[in-house]
Amino acid sequence: MQDLVWQRWLEFRRRIGAELEPVLARLAARRTELGLAVALAVLFVIAGGLSPRVALLGLAAAALWAALWPSEARGGVARAGASGQPALGHDGAWPRIVDAVPEPAIVLDGSGYVMHANRMAEDLFGARRRGGHVASMSRDPELLAAVDQALASGQTAAVELHERVPVERRLLATVAPLERSRSGAAGPSLLIAFRDLSDEDRLAKMRADFVANASHELRTPLASLRGFVETLQGAAKDDAQARERFLKVMSEQAERMTRLIDDLLSLSRVEMREHLPLSEQVDLNDALAHVIQALQPIAAEAGTAIEFHRLEAPAIVRGDRDEIVQVFQNLVQNAIKYGKRGGRIGVHVSREASGGGRPARFVAAVKDDGPGIAPQHLPRLTERFYRVSATASREKGGTGLGLAIVKHILNRHRGELSITSTVGSGSTFAVALPAQE
Repeated sequence: MQDLVWQRWLEFRRRIGAELEPVLARLAARRTELGLAVALAVLFVIAGGLSPRVALLGLAAAALWAALWPSEARGGVARAGASGQPALGHDGAWPRIVDAVPEPAIVLDGSGYVMHANRMAEDLFGARRRGGHVASMSRDPELLAAVDQALASGQTAAVELHERVPVERRLLATVAPLERSRSGAAGPSLLIAFRDLSDEDRLAKMRADFVANASHELRTPLASLRGFVETLQGAAKDDAQARERFLKVMSEQAERMTRLIDDLLSLSRVEMREHLPLSEQVDLNDALAHVIQALQPIAAEAGTAIEFHRLEAPAIVRGDRDEIVQVFQNLVQNAIKYGKRGGRIGVHVSREASGGGRPARFVAAVKDDGPGIAPQHLPRLTERFYRVSATASREKGGTGLGLAIVKHILNRHRGELSITSTVGSGSTFAVALPAQE
């Protein structure tokens, strides 16, 4: 019985101490103002004839104000407790602190209910979660167990969440107890910060796929070269006819490796320059005329006619001339490679007026009359090493990196690539770039 009474007494003292803690903190934060009030009261009593009773009433009112009125200037954020756990402010400042966290963050009370969620957390879990239990945000058993453990022991925990609805993603949740979680006072008790690892996973997968694809593309011609070298050193050493045939194939494989390495270096260079500002003014009419003139011999060899319809007025855009030339060189060269042999390629430059919050822009379209591309392939054409037909692409000297290079160049120029195609009727690749007045 005595033990029970003693425990009740300790619990009562702890609760009283927790309630008095913010009051004492405000009094300590305003000790300068209270000292000034005491000095003024003494001065008015001695020099001004103020009644001591009135002076005491004024001092009591000042002390009550200092103890109860929230202090934003000096007492807005509580210091960390002796345990080293983070603490939020004892007044209305703590929601603003949570809003300033650069990751999704929510604050729970001692019962696990959501007291506040910043904008990023509302975007992640939905805006109608405030006031509900943390289980309404996520039913992950590891997260709920970490919340219970943090409330009981005051220890920080980190858990991984694998969400599959509405989209698949991987999150790292850090559950950090706050100072009040151990005091028992009403208020914020837990801070949960979420870090979305989905983008990192996607980038890691892209890097792994890129290395695997690049290795595969290089390994095939290297294996071919090695086999022919061994043959020429052995059985075909004195066979002039075989040597000539093998050397021709080896030269083709070496050219294929050279194209792949050149495109890899070009893609790497474009990615490194993607953040650099643009300062040149480029006329799309002149850039396309230069590209068509340079590719005219290749088009003539394939029996393809190129028709160029330039804009009557200058089509000036802000950009890097070499990169813009590279964009249209890739597009026109693809039209020659994959278009109909003996067909026609149309290159048109037009201007689109501003509207719908979008500035005016110039559009350069490259249209071929080839076999066309099936709809399921269109969204993936700008992926690295993606090909509609890998065999046909290799036979025509393609590396699978041309449109990926185009995409990164247009990202730097704030441009847009749109692809339309009808199977049996050809394809159109249109590049839109903001107009420079």
